Amino acid sequence: MGFRGKFFFPTLMTLSLFLIIRYNYILSGDPPLQQDLPGRRSFSSRDDVISSIKTPPKKTKRLFHTAVTATDSVYSTWQCRIMYYWYNRFRDEPGSEMGGYTRILHSGRPDGLMNEIPTFVANPLPSGVDQGYVVLNRPWAFVQWLQQAHIEEDYILMAEPDHIIVKPIPNLARGNLGAAFPFSYIEPKKYESVLRKFFPKENGMISRIDPIGNSPVIVSKNALMKIAPTWMNVSLGMKNDPQTDKAFGWVLEMYAYAVSSALHGVSNILHKDFMIQPPWDTESKKTYIIHYTYGCDFDMKGKMMAGKIGEWRFDKRSYGNKPPPRNLTLPPQGVPESVVTLVSMVNEATANIPNWES
Repeated sequence: MGFRGKFFFPTLMTLSLFLIIRYNYILSGDPPLQQDLPGRRSFSSRDDVISSIKTPPKKTKRLFHTAVTATDSVYSTWQCRIMYYWYNRFRDEPGSEMGGYTRILHSGRPDGLMNEIPTFVANPLPSGVDQGYVVLNRPWAFVQWLQQAHIEEDYILMAEPDHIIVKPIPNLARGNLGAAFPFSYIEPKKYESVLRKFFPKENGMISRIDPIGNSPVIVSKNALMKIAPTWMNVSLGMKNDPQTDKAFGWVLEMYAYAVSSALHGVSNILHKDFMIQPPWDTESKKTYIIHYTYGCDFDMKGKMMAGKIGEWRFDKRSYGNKPPPRNLTLPPQGVPESVVTLVSMVNEATANIPNWES
């Protein structure tokens, strides 16, 4: 499972030159990007989309490679270890089309997990380019990985350290359509005037931009190799535009991926059950991924204490400088099943991961 030296490649191009060329292309008056991938579906209904695709007579596995971007911080490291534990638990189970796994480390140097988790070391953006918005390194890291690494699978699942896989994941992508989770707070129509700077009217209706981020998304490797450089360019362009930066804030990079996917004509089947986000989503039985991005705060009677420090709580931000201890206290009776499952799965992982330090 250890690190392979083949992932240690020097950057194939000077980053500054790459950024200048690509960035100028995006913001110049050149014609829009060529739509060299098949066009977008009508999106009349999900059933219509799926039923229009011919099923092969014999089921064959369409493996996807799981890729998780990360830093070398303690905060990122313990989340990655838990995520990788559950990936291994379900990878070979019936119904899984999960292939290989790579942690894309964009800190620019190896860290202590190189022998535990398959890792590709990517260079970060030059100092100051991300303007303190660390996730701008994500698209640039994907560009490097896609250019330099040997990826056997034809599809890629983009995931994050704070994802816990709940059950075997099949390849939800269909043909040239990606598969993605729809975020309620990604609203292209609401921000059409801003998005038109990056998705001109000649590219079509604003509804062509799906309400997604880059994660979780399953997309073909060939499509992502085209999307990733554009995703990087659009992210930089948005961050350097004060109006866009103010409008999108911490979800700017998510909008950038959604725009880039649309620019290349890659549509997505939207799967609401792809992921849940406790405590607001209360049931985990139908989902594939738990995303523990929100703090879970409750009183001892099981009532949610939104916006307050709970009498019982689980919040990943409580463990910025050290990992959570083993055997966390389970939530009190009455707390949603999704929260109970989340904490139970964290406990199982930490109990079985060697050298877990608290």
